[in-house]
Amino acid sequence: MEKFYITTAIAYTSKKPHIGNTYEIILTDAIARFNRFIGKDVFFLTGTDEHGQKIQEIAEAEGITPKEHVDKIAGEIKQIADMLNISYDKFIRTTDDYHEKAVRKIFKTLYEKGDIYKSEYEGWYCTPCESFWTNTQLVDGKCPDCGREVKKAKEEAYFFKMSKYRDKLMEYIETHPEFIQPESRKNEMVNNFLKPGLQDLCVSRTSFSWGIPVDFDPGHVVYVWIDALSNYITALGYSPDEKGELYKKYWPADVHIIGKDILRFHTIYWPIMLMALGEPLPKQVFGHPWMLVGEEKMSKSRGNVIYAEDLVKHFGVDAVRYYSLHEMPFAQDGTITYEVFISRFNSDLANTLGNLVNRTVAMINKYFGGVIQSGDTAGEFDDDLKAVATSALGKIMKKMETLHVADSLDEIWTVVNRANKYIDETMPWALAKDESQKARLGTVLYNLIETIRIITSLLSPYMPETAEKIAAQTGATALDFENADKFGVTAAGVKVGEAVPLFARIDAEKKLAELEEELSAGAEEEKIEIAPYKDYIEFEEFEKLDIRVGKVIECEKVPKSSKLLRFTLQVGSDTRQILSGISKYHTPEELIGKNVLFVANLKPRKMMGLESCGMILSAEYGDDLTVLTTLNDIQSGAEIV
Repeated sequence: MEKFYITTAIAYTSKKPHIGNTYEIILTDAIARFNRFIGKDVFFLTGTDEHGQKIQEIAEAEGITPKEHVDKIAGEIKQIADMLNISYDKFIRTTDDYHEKAVRKIFKTLYEKGDIYKSEYEGWYCTPCESFWTNTQLVDGKCPDCGREVKKAKEEAYFFKMSKYRDKLMEYIETHPEFIQPESRKNEMVNNFLKPGLQDLCVSRTSFSWGIPVDFDPGHVVYVWIDALSNYITALGYSPDEKGELYKKYWPADVHIIGKDILRFHTIYWPIMLMALGEPLPKQVFGHPWMLVGEEKMSKSRGNVIYAEDLVKHFGVDAVRYYSLHEMPFAQDGTITYEVFISRFNSDLANTLGNLVNRTVAMINKYFGGVIQSGDTAGEFDDDLKAVATSALGKIMKKMETLHVADSLDEIWTVVNRANKYIDETMPWALAKDESQKARLGTVLYNLIETIRIITSLLSPYMPETAEKIAAQTGATALDFENADKFGVTAAGVKVGEAVPLFARIDAEKKLAELEEELSAGAEEEKIEIAPYKDYIEFEEFEKLDIRVGKVIECEKVPKSSKLLRFTLQVGSDTRQILSGISKYHTPEELIGKNVLFVANLKPRKMMGLESCGMILSAEYGDDLTVLTTLNDIQSGAEIV
């Protein structure tokens, strides 16, 4: 039996994940279930990343130990996965004893090989990203990855010789075009990170203690990269001195499913670590897009966070799975709003799928006492229905080979739509009025119930609970891969169940009002936490800042940069160019015409070959960062006093 090893990125245990985070595990589960369906021996890994300075700081602020904090959040993450019917084979925690032991051995092995060396780091540190940056890497003095504030840091550390393996990795990517997907992600990694050259990577810390100790240097803890990334092999029983049976059976991974924002770690750091260990590289890393709320990232400060359990409470598990899988494009960001969710629920699930099953079962009960008749009285439209139904599996397999999951669901709905059209074409209610057409009526309903059996089979990896409910209503068996492209499998004489609506149509206006009331109540109860205040400064120090109003007349993304936006500001009668690393939070289109605040007397500096003359001011809260604008259309060039 062909093996298939698939993983999610392990979830960071700083806080409870929202639906944008949870989308990844739903996507991975559908891929894992589909590969089981077609007969592969699947191992599906997920879990939690539980070490680091950020965790330690959060725990200290809460007045509890880091272990108590991660136990709570890891429990919530696992509970969400179970609620969503996720069929993982193993849930790893980086605080598991076996993982910590293996990581210590991996670190020591790399050190003894000469790939890790001890030195000192002095630079800028971003706590949320757990990343060190040089002065030239900062964007507007902030983290180039997330746009947040950084702190000056100097400490003794161990470093991994990334540059030693750069050429080998470049060659691997060139000879394995499927390794990084989608294609646009590969181009970003090669052009933005590998071609300019790799710096050695900091892989230990001494400024905090919440991590895996370095065996031979107790003052150090293993930094996130070796700790978290190695979970994909430690979960299989890997250790440098002993490779477990699961590792021998399943490694290399067939695909790592990760968010596009952590692609660099999985396509550069992780492969190089494996090369240094002498282990095979994963076959593919798929960087999926983000799920946005409207046009924005989810964040508490914007009040637009949507949690999976709230969606499940109002719409059911499989409706959440369907929306997450169907509404996310292959390479572009997707979007979720309650309005669109309800619309898809009513149109796709209640009207199209639910109505097909309900009408068919109800007619078999009404016209034949619930007994399925033989399908041997052929007529017009039968052949086309059968052709559409039996060809779907092959089309879906091609889509799933390249992880086009949303497109594969469209293929199922093509069959659903064709079956609904068949009802309109054959008009069973009219046939029922003519006794001489009873055999034909029986065949029409047989063809419908057999088409629904195929739909049920194909739907099971994506919406397993719904598939079970349909099977219970229709009496369907033979829901396996071998029969998913065959017509005529259902035997005459099988009795169907009661016609119960699969998805009750939602009154959109009423449901939205209910959700609004719930969200308002939740917002009032939620405790708002802000970042700690900085140290006092003298008024004279503040007076040195020249903060002005500038009108955005041009704004565009900087070529070859995933973070930078280039602004042209109208400042009185002058114009000024400023670069700002905020493309994760704003699109150029939404900023053009806005009055923004900027520091005018910041010394000019070059970024990506362009001069930046100032700093755009933004407000940060939680995961959100928003450009500061003026309430009124004030004259550009005005000074902030």
